[in-house]
Amino acid sequence: MKTTKKEKTFDAVKMMREIRTKISEETQNMSFEQLKEYIKFKLAQKNAKLVGKKEH
Repeated sequence: MKTTKKEKTFDAVKMMREIRTKISEETQNMSFEQLKEYIKFKLAQKNAKLVGKKEH
């Protein structure tokens, strides 16, 4: 059986690594409190909610 190799149009692993690197660079010297504020700010920008957080 011969397999054919398809050319990727989107590389999710590469994208995740790039995002993780960007976040690490932005947060590397932050205190825990600053990091919590950073996360809240980023979630608010995307109108997202915390996982496991119940809405009231």
